[in-house]
Amino acid sequence: MNRLVLATLVMLAAVGRVFAHAVLVEVTPPAHAYIHGPELMFRLRFNSRIDAGRSVLNLVLPDQSVLLLPIAEQLSPDSLNAKATGMKEGAYTLRWQVLAADGHITRGEVPFDVR
Repeated sequence: MNRLVLATLVMLAAVGRVFAHAVLVEVTPPAHAYIHGPELMFRLRFNSRIDAGRSVLNLVLPDQSVLLLPIAEQLSPDSLNAKATGMKEGAYTLRWQVLAADGHITRGEVPFDVR
């Protein structure tokens, strides 16, 4: 096989793997939002199926302590939902880690403020 053809096939295979990761496409509340507490529903939607049982949502509180959020029943294969209560005024960060259907883990953070 021609080396150029082989190199092209290898590059295309690598590109396909990069795009297979779960990418966050929508989040509620949105990043840098100002919201009202004391109760808040989180909804994260991704570009692919995710394994909710192996995914994690953590809430970083204003004092920098971390609260593990229980993930609600998965209503859609590309989404996660959770609820936080007792939220007081301050800066928070939602940290997420998900396992995509292809076996790759992706992570991210969503900062927001409660007023």
